[in-house]
Amino acid sequence: MEDGPYKYTRDGNGRVSRVIRIGTRKSQLARIQTDSVADRLKELYPDVHLEIVAMSTIGDKILDTALSKIGEKSLFTKELENALERNEVDLVVHSLKDLPTTLPAGFTIGAVLKRENPHDAVVLHPNHAGKTLDSLPEKSVIGTSSLRRAAQLKKRFPHLEFKDIRGNLNTRLKKLDEKDDFAAIILAAAGLKRMGWEDRISLILEPEDCMYAVGQGALAVEVRARDVDILEMVSVLHDPDTVLRCIAERAFLKQLEGGCSVPVAVHTEVKGSQLYLTGAVYSLDGSESLKETMETSIAAGDEQSREKVDEQIQRVGVTALKLPAASQDAAERLGVDLANLLLNKGAKEILTVARQLNDAR
Repeated sequence: MEDGPYKYTRDGNGRVSRVIRIGTRKSQLARIQTDSVADRLKELYPDVHLEIVAMSTIGDKILDTALSKIGEKSLFTKELENALERNEVDLVVHSLKDLPTTLPAGFTIGAVLKRENPHDAVVLHPNHAGKTLDSLPEKSVIGTSSLRRAAQLKKRFPHLEFKDIRGNLNTRLKKLDEKDDFAAIILAAAGLKRMGWEDRISLILEPEDCMYAVGQGALAVEVRARDVDILEMVSVLHDPDTVLRCIAERAFLKQLEGGCSVPVAVHTEVKGSQLYLTGAVYSLDGSESLKETMETSIAAGDEQSREKVDEQIQRVGVTALKLPAASQDAAERLGVDLANLLLNKGAKEILTVARQLNDAR
Protein backbone atom coordinates (compact mmCIF):
# COMPACT_ATOMS: atom_id res chain seq x y z
CA MET A 1 0.00 0.00 0.00
CA GLU A 2 1.22 3.48 -0.81
CA ASP A 3 0.18 6.56 1.13
CA GLY A 4 1.83 9.75 -0.11
CA PRO A 5 5.59 9.23 0.05
CA TYR A 6 5.35 6.25 2.41
CA LYS A 7 4.77 2.57 1.79
CA TYR A 8 2.90 0.29 4.19
CA THR A 9 2.35 -3.45 4.54
CA ARG A 10 -0.38 -5.46 6.25
CA ASP A 11 0.38 -8.75 8.02
CA GLY A 12 -1.92 -11.79 8.35
CA ASN A 13 -3.60 -10.29 11.41
CA GLY A 14 -4.47 -7.11 9.56
CA ARG A 15 -1.84 -5.03 11.37
CA VAL A 16 -0.43 -2.26 9.21
CA SER A 17 3.21 -1.21 9.51
CA ARG A 18 5.41 1.13 7.54
CA VAL A 19 7.91 -0.38 5.12
CA ILE A 20 11.37 1.20 5.43
CA ARG A 21 13.27 1.02 2.14
CA ILE A 22 17.06 0.99 2.31
CA GLY A 23 19.05 2.02 -0.75
CA THR A 24 22.44 0.49 -1.51
CA ARG A 25 25.02 0.13 -4.26
CA LYS A 26 24.99 -3.24 -5.98
CA SER A 27 28.53 -4.30 -5.12
CA GLN A 28 28.95 -7.28 -2.79
CA LEU A 29 30.64 -5.16 -0.12
CA ALA A 30 27.89 -2.51 -0.26
CA ARG A 31 25.26 -5.26 0.15
CA ILE A 32 27.09 -6.76 3.12
CA GLN A 33 27.37 -3.33 4.76
CA THR A 34 23.71 -2.56 4.12
CA ASP A 35 22.60 -5.95 5.45
CA SER A 36 24.57 -5.33 8.65
CA VAL A 37 22.68 -2.03 9.20
CA ALA A 38 19.34 -3.68 8.32
CA ASP A 39 20.07 -6.46 10.85
CA ARG A 40 20.75 -3.89 13.59
CA LEU A 41 17.50 -2.07 12.79
CA LYS A 42 15.54 -5.35 12.83
CA GLU A 43 16.91 -6.15 16.30
CA LEU A 44 15.95 -2.72 17.60
CA TYR A 45 12.60 -2.43 15.79
CA PRO A 46 11.21 -5.96 15.25
CA ASP A 47 7.87 -4.62 13.95
CA VAL A 48 9.32 -2.58 11.12
CA HIS A 49 9.41 -4.13 7.65
CA LEU A 50 12.67 -3.48 5.79
CA GLU A 51 13.15 -3.66 2.04
CA ILE A 52 16.55 -3.37 0.36
CA VAL A 53 16.75 -1.58 -3.01
CA ALA A 54 20.05 -2.04 -4.89
CA MET A 55 21.24 0.28 -7.68
CA SER A 56 24.36 1.00 -9.75
CA THR A 57 26.20 4.33 -9.40
CA ILE A 58 28.48 6.26 -11.79
CA GLY A 59 31.50 5.11 -9.75
CA ASP A 60 30.48 1.48 -10.26
CA LYS A 61 30.21 2.00 -14.03
CA ILE A 62 33.43 3.92 -14.76
CA LEU A 63 36.00 1.31 -13.83
CA ASP A 64 38.85 2.19 -16.16
CA THR A 65 39.67 5.66 -14.78
CA ALA A 66 41.45 6.61 -11.56
CA LEU A 67 38.93 8.01 -9.06
CA SER A 68 40.97 11.17 -8.57
CA LYS A 69 40.74 11.86 -12.32
CA ILE A 70 36.95 11.61 -12.58
CA GLY A 71 36.70 14.62 -10.33
CA GLU A 72 33.11 14.00 -9.22
CA LYS A 73 32.72 14.20 -5.44
CA SER A 74 29.46 12.27 -5.31
CA LEU A 75 30.63 9.44 -7.54
CA PHE A 76 29.16 6.62 -5.48
CA THR A 77 26.30 8.55 -3.92
CA LYS A 78 24.42 10.59 -6.53
CA GLU A 79 21.98 7.93 -7.78
CA LEU A 80 21.26 6.85 -4.22
CA GLU A 81 20.54 10.44 -3.19
CA ASN A 82 18.25 10.89 -6.21
CA ALA A 83 16.24 7.88 -5.04
CA LEU A 84 16.13 9.34 -1.52
CA GLU A 85 14.89 12.66 -2.89
CA ARG A 86 12.16 10.96 -4.95
CA ASN A 87 10.99 9.02 -1.85
CA GLU A 88 11.89 5.74 -3.55
CA VAL A 89 14.03 4.84 -0.54
CA ASP A 90 13.98 6.12 3.06
CA LEU A 91 17.60 5.70 4.01
CA VAL A 92 20.87 4.88 2.29
CA VAL A 93 23.91 3.10 3.69
CA HIS A 94 27.33 4.41 2.55
CA SER A 95 30.95 4.04 3.44
CA LEU A 96 31.41 7.38 5.22
CA LYS A 97 34.60 8.07 3.29
CA ASP A 98 32.55 8.20 0.04
CA LEU A 99 30.36 11.04 1.33
CA PRO A 100 31.47 14.62 0.60
CA THR A 101 31.89 16.93 3.62
CA THR A 102 29.00 19.10 2.37
CA LEU A 103 25.86 17.14 1.51
CA PRO A 104 23.24 18.38 -0.96
CA ALA A 105 20.46 20.43 0.67
CA GLY A 106 17.76 18.30 2.28
CA PHE A 107 20.01 15.37 3.22
CA THR A 108 21.88 14.52 6.40
CA ILE A 109 23.88 11.68 7.91
CA GLY A 110 21.53 10.40 10.61
CA ALA A 111 23.87 7.72 11.97
CA VAL A 112 27.57 6.86 12.00
CA LEU A 113 28.06 3.30 13.20
CA LYS A 114 30.91 1.90 15.30
CA ARG A 115 34.07 2.09 13.25
CA GLU A 116 35.77 -1.02 11.92
CA ASN A 117 39.61 -0.94 11.82
CA PRO A 118 40.23 2.30 9.85
CA HIS A 119 43.79 1.45 8.74
CA ASP A 120 45.01 0.41 5.31
CA ALA A 121 46.10 -3.16 4.65
CA VAL A 122 48.78 -4.61 2.38
CA VAL A 123 47.73 -7.66 0.36
CA LEU A 124 50.81 -9.32 -1.13
CA HIS A 125 50.91 -11.34 -4.35
CA PRO A 126 51.15 -15.05 -3.41
CA ASN A 127 54.75 -15.09 -4.81
CA HIS A 128 55.76 -12.56 -2.13
CA ALA A 129 54.11 -14.24 0.85
CA GLY A 130 55.91 -13.46 4.10
CA LYS A 131 57.55 -10.26 2.83
CA THR A 132 56.95 -6.69 4.03
CA LEU A 133 56.92 -3.50 1.95
CA ASP A 134 60.50 -2.94 3.15
CA SER A 135 61.69 -6.32 1.91
CA LEU A 136 59.97 -6.31 -1.51
CA PRO A 137 62.47 -6.19 -4.40
CA GLU A 138 63.53 -2.85 -5.94
CA LYS A 139 60.95 -1.41 -8.40
CA SER A 140 58.18 -3.76 -7.25
CA VAL A 141 54.81 -2.33 -8.37
CA ILE A 142 52.17 -1.59 -5.74
CA GLY A 143 48.56 -1.13 -6.85
CA THR A 144 46.48 1.68 -5.33
CA SER A 145 44.05 4.17 -6.82
CA SER A 146 44.41 6.49 -3.81
CA LEU A 147 46.62 9.58 -4.06
CA ARG A 148 46.71 9.64 -0.25
CA ARG A 149 48.16 6.13 0.02
CA ALA A 150 50.61 6.59 -2.86
CA ALA A 151 51.96 9.93 -1.56
CA GLN A 152 52.67 8.56 1.93
CA LEU A 153 54.11 5.24 0.77
CA LYS A 154 56.34 6.77 -1.96
CA LYS A 155 58.06 8.82 0.70
CA ARG A 156 58.34 5.95 3.16
CA PHE A 157 59.31 3.22 0.62
CA PRO A 158 61.24 4.97 -2.19
CA HIS A 159 62.33 1.64 -3.75
CA LEU A 160 58.72 0.80 -4.73
CA GLU A 161 56.64 1.98 -7.70
CA PHE A 162 52.93 2.80 -7.56
CA LYS A 163 50.27 2.27 -10.24
CA ASP A 164 46.50 2.84 -10.33
CA ILE A 165 44.23 -0.15 -9.80
CA ARG A 166 40.43 0.24 -10.02
CA GLY A 167 37.46 -2.04 -9.57
CA ASN A 168 35.65 -3.40 -6.56
CA LEU A 169 37.45 -5.54 -3.98
CA ASN A 170 36.79 -8.80 -5.85
CA THR A 171 38.16 -7.34 -9.10
CA ARG A 172 41.28 -5.89 -7.48
CA LEU A 173 42.18 -9.12 -5.72
CA LYS A 174 41.66 -10.98 -9.00
CA LYS A 175 43.97 -8.54 -10.83
CA LEU A 176 46.60 -9.11 -8.14
CA ASP A 177 46.34 -12.93 -8.06
CA GLU A 178 45.91 -13.77 -11.72
CA LYS A 179 48.56 -11.53 -13.26
CA ASP A 180 52.09 -10.58 -12.32
CA ASP A 181 51.52 -6.83 -12.77
CA PHE A 182 51.49 -6.08 -9.03
CA ALA A 183 53.67 -7.26 -6.15
CA ALA A 184 51.02 -6.06 -3.71
CA ILE A 185 47.90 -3.91 -3.49
CA ILE A 186 46.77 -1.57 -0.72
CA LEU A 187 43.15 -1.78 0.43
CA ALA A 188 41.13 -0.62 3.42
CA ALA A 189 41.31 -3.27 6.14
CA ALA A 190 37.64 -2.63 6.98
CA GLY A 191 36.35 -3.76 3.58
CA LEU A 192 38.41 -6.95 3.64
CA LYS A 193 37.17 -7.76 7.14
CA ARG A 194 33.53 -7.13 6.26
CA MET A 195 33.87 -9.40 3.21
CA GLY A 196 35.28 -12.15 5.44
CA TRP A 197 38.66 -11.99 3.69
CA GLU A 198 40.75 -11.11 6.70
CA ASP A 199 43.12 -13.97 5.85
CA ARG A 200 44.22 -12.01 2.76
CA ILE A 201 45.67 -9.20 4.91
CA SER A 202 49.46 -9.58 4.84
CA LEU A 203 50.03 -6.60 7.13
CA ILE A 204 48.19 -3.59 8.52
CA LEU A 205 49.86 -0.22 7.89
CA GLU A 206 50.48 1.69 11.11
CA PRO A 207 49.94 5.48 11.18
CA GLU A 208 53.69 6.16 10.95
CA ASP A 209 53.69 4.42 7.53
CA CYS A 210 50.30 5.46 6.23
CA MET A 211 47.52 7.44 7.90
CA TYR A 212 43.98 6.73 6.78
CA ALA A 213 41.31 8.63 4.85
CA VAL A 214 38.70 10.82 6.51
CA GLY A 215 35.85 8.59 7.72
CA GLN A 216 37.59 5.36 6.67
CA GLY A 217 36.15 2.21 8.24
CA ALA A 218 32.88 3.86 9.34
CA LEU A 219 29.42 3.26 7.87
CA ALA A 220 27.01 6.17 7.52
CA VAL A 221 23.24 6.18 7.15
CA GLU A 222 22.02 9.08 4.99
CA VAL A 223 18.41 10.22 5.34
CA ARG A 224 16.13 13.11 4.34
CA ALA A 225 16.83 15.90 6.83
CA ARG A 226 13.12 16.70 7.26
CA ASP A 227 12.13 13.04 7.86
CA VAL A 228 12.08 13.30 11.67
CA ASP A 229 10.68 9.77 12.22
CA ILE A 230 13.47 8.12 10.29
CA LEU A 231 16.11 10.42 11.81
CA GLU A 232 14.91 9.45 15.27
CA MET A 233 14.84 5.78 14.33
CA VAL A 234 18.40 5.60 12.96
CA SER A 235 19.92 7.89 15.61
CA VAL A 236 20.20 4.94 18.03
CA LEU A 237 22.80 3.43 15.67
CA HIS A 238 25.28 6.25 16.37
CA ASP A 239 28.54 5.20 18.06
CA PRO A 240 29.55 8.27 20.13
CA ASP A 241 33.36 7.95 19.78
CA THR A 242 33.14 7.24 16.05
CA VAL A 243 30.78 10.19 15.49
CA LEU A 244 33.07 12.64 17.29
CA ARG A 245 36.21 11.33 15.58
CA CYS A 246 34.55 11.55 12.16
CA ILE A 247 33.09 15.04 12.78
CA ALA A 248 36.64 16.21 13.60
CA GLU A 249 38.10 14.46 10.53
CA ARG A 250 35.42 15.78 8.17
CA ALA A 251 35.72 19.34 9.57
CA PHE A 252 39.50 19.14 8.98
CA LEU A 253 39.01 18.03 5.35
CA LYS A 254 36.27 20.58 4.69
CA GLN A 255 38.36 23.47 6.04
CA LEU A 256 41.28 22.36 3.82
CA GLU A 257 38.87 22.04 0.87
CA GLY A 258 40.28 18.60 0.22
CA GLY A 259 38.55 15.82 -1.68
CA CYS A 260 39.40 12.72 -3.72
CA SER A 261 41.86 14.63 -5.86
CA VAL A 262 44.31 15.69 -3.13
CA PRO A 263 46.37 13.66 -0.64
CA VAL A 264 44.95 14.37 2.84
CA ALA A 265 45.27 11.86 5.70
CA VAL A 266 44.17 11.68 9.32
CA HIS A 267 44.45 9.68 12.52
CA THR A 268 42.10 10.12 15.49
CA GLU A 269 41.88 8.67 18.97
CA VAL A 270 39.64 9.12 21.98
CA LYS A 271 41.40 8.68 25.32
CA GLY A 272 39.19 9.33 28.32
CA SER A 273 37.50 12.64 27.61
CA GLN A 274 40.22 13.84 25.18
CA LEU A 275 39.92 13.65 21.41
CA TYR A 276 43.25 13.61 19.53
CA LEU A 277 43.41 14.49 15.83
CA THR A 278 46.50 14.15 13.66
CA GLY A 279 46.13 15.51 10.14
CA ALA A 280 48.49 15.77 7.21
CA VAL A 281 48.70 17.00 3.63
CA TYR A 282 51.17 15.73 1.02
CA SER A 283 52.51 16.57 -2.39
CA LEU A 284 51.69 13.84 -4.97
CA ASP A 285 55.14 12.26 -4.67
CA GLY A 286 55.17 12.61 -0.89
CA SER A 287 58.33 14.73 -0.92
CA GLU A 288 56.56 17.67 0.73
CA SER A 289 54.28 17.21 3.70
CA LEU A 290 52.84 18.98 6.71
CA LYS A 291 51.62 17.05 9.71
CA GLU A 292 50.38 18.23 13.10
CA THR A 293 48.42 16.89 16.09
CA MET A 294 45.93 18.73 18.30
CA GLU A 295 43.59 17.64 21.05
CA THR A 296 40.42 18.86 22.74
CA SER A 297 38.18 17.88 25.62
CA ILE A 298 34.92 16.25 24.54
CA ALA A 299 33.56 15.93 28.07
CA ALA A 300 29.86 16.73 28.09
CA GLY A 301 29.04 19.39 30.65
CA ASP A 302 25.36 20.01 31.12
CA GLU A 303 23.31 17.00 30.04
CA GLN A 304 20.53 19.39 29.02
CA SER A 305 22.66 20.35 26.02
CA ARG A 306 21.53 17.33 23.99
CA GLU A 307 20.31 18.18 20.52
CA LYS A 308 16.77 19.19 19.75
CA VAL A 309 15.56 17.92 16.40
CA ASP A 310 16.35 20.78 14.05
CA GLU A 311 17.20 20.10 10.44
CA GLN A 312 19.37 23.21 10.39
CA ILE A 313 21.79 21.69 12.93
CA GLN A 314 24.28 19.67 10.96
CA ARG A 315 27.96 19.43 11.55
CA VAL A 316 29.81 18.61 8.34
CA GLY A 317 26.71 16.77 7.17
CA VAL A 318 26.13 14.84 10.40
CA THR A 319 23.05 15.08 12.64
CA ALA A 320 23.71 13.32 15.96
CA LEU A 321 20.53 13.64 17.99
CA LYS A 322 21.68 11.60 20.96
CA LEU A 323 25.05 13.29 21.53
CA PRO A 324 25.73 16.41 23.63
CA ALA A 325 25.97 19.48 21.40
CA ALA A 326 29.04 20.73 23.31
CA SER A 327 31.01 17.56 22.47
CA GLN A 328 30.08 17.80 18.79
CA ASP A 329 31.01 21.48 18.67
CA ALA A 330 34.39 20.73 20.28
CA ALA A 331 35.10 17.96 17.72
CA GLU A 332 34.18 20.23 14.81
CA ARG A 333 36.32 23.09 16.15
CA LEU A 334 39.26 20.72 16.57
CA GLY A 335 39.12 19.81 12.87
CA VAL A 336 38.84 23.44 11.77
CA ASP A 337 41.65 24.58 14.10
CA LEU A 338 44.03 21.85 12.92
CA ALA A 339 43.29 22.67 9.27
CA ASN A 340 43.94 26.37 9.93
CA LEU A 341 47.24 25.50 11.61
CA LEU A 342 48.35 23.57 8.50
CA LEU A 343 47.03 26.29 6.17
CA ASN A 344 49.11 28.86 8.05
CA LYS A 345 52.15 26.65 7.49
CA GLY A 346 51.62 26.45 3.70
CA ALA A 347 49.16 23.56 3.20
CA LYS A 348 47.22 25.53 0.56
CA GLU A 349 50.27 25.70 -1.73
CA ILE A 350 51.02 21.96 -1.38
CA LEU A 351 47.40 21.03 -2.14
CA THR A 352 47.06 23.49 -5.05
CA VAL A 353 50.13 22.02 -6.75
CA ALA A 354 48.93 18.47 -6.04
CA ARG A 355 45.54 19.30 -7.59
CA GLN A 356 47.11 20.89 -10.69
CA LEU A 357 49.52 17.99 -11.21
CA ASN A 358 46.73 15.45 -10.78
CA ASP A 359 44.54 17.32 -13.29
CA ALA A 360 47.44 17.30 -15.79
CA ARG A 361 48.09 13.57 -15.45
